[in-house]
Amino acid sequence: MTQKIILITGASSGIGKETAKTLINEGHIVYAAARRLQNMKDLKEIGGLPLQMDITEEQDIIKTVNTIIDNHKKIDILINNAGYAIYGAVEDTTISDARRQFEVNLFGLAKLTQLILPHMRNQKSGKIINISSIGGKMYTPLGAWYHATKHALEGWSDCLRLELKQFGIDVIIIEPGAIQTEFGDVMTAPMIKRSGNTAYKDLAEAIKKSTIDTYNKTGGGSPSSVIAKLILKSIKARRPKTRYSAGKYAKPLLFIRKYFGDRFFDKVIMSQVK
Repeated sequence: MTQKIILITGASSGIGKETAKTLINEGHIVYAAARRLQNMKDLKEIGGLPLQMDITEEQDIIKTVNTIIDNHKKIDILINNAGYAIYGAVEDTTISDARRQFEVNLFGLAKLTQLILPHMRNQKSGKIINISSIGGKMYTPLGAWYHATKHALEGWSDCLRLELKQFGIDVIIIEPGAIQTEFGDVMTAPMIKRSGNTAYKDLAEAIKKSTIDTYNKTGGGSPSSVIAKLILKSIKARRPKTRYSAGKYAKPLLFIRKYFGDRFFDKVIMSQVK
């Protein structure tokens, strides 16, 4: 496989960092973007090119794209990985918090994609890989705003794929299941702050326990390398699938969601948060 110029966001930890390492080791030129520049020193040591970028700051996004184009004249692959989850009852979550969830998980990556697309169109090739979640196909209690962003990303990506086919640009959706990352830690404390002392406190405590069991215990989730390998597979594919899913619980939950109906799926999900 020829060397590619790759930009991956959210590369300071978890799936983003593991994917950056994998692609660097494959011999690609990898720009790793994230807010926490100090957390990407290890990527620099193995040949990565860390860039400080806040996905919600337009000037950061513009600077990142310009830096890569100035250095290499093109971007072959964009991996939109930056994202996080806010949990809390709809009733307890401020609209400003909900808006920021969309700014990070959808609008920021949309702006970055818009700036890169003219360069991919000019070269008549490229791959845009959007890291969604099985949460883009399903739902969990107290996760309304997070799931809303991932459902939106799925639909946005499908439309983008149809628009870009004529230019030889692939749009690929990656749907991780439960992966051992910072996800659980970032999610639970704010959730308890929002809903831990409201009418939803029992549900919030149950979800906290379930989340800790999933993300913090050995074997509770799959390693980030599972998704890094899946992303590499999609990059190597001459004709990639439109969607790839992997990680603990991914395949069975997506199967149940697709074929068994809402009421049955409701029972499955609620059985995990008692």
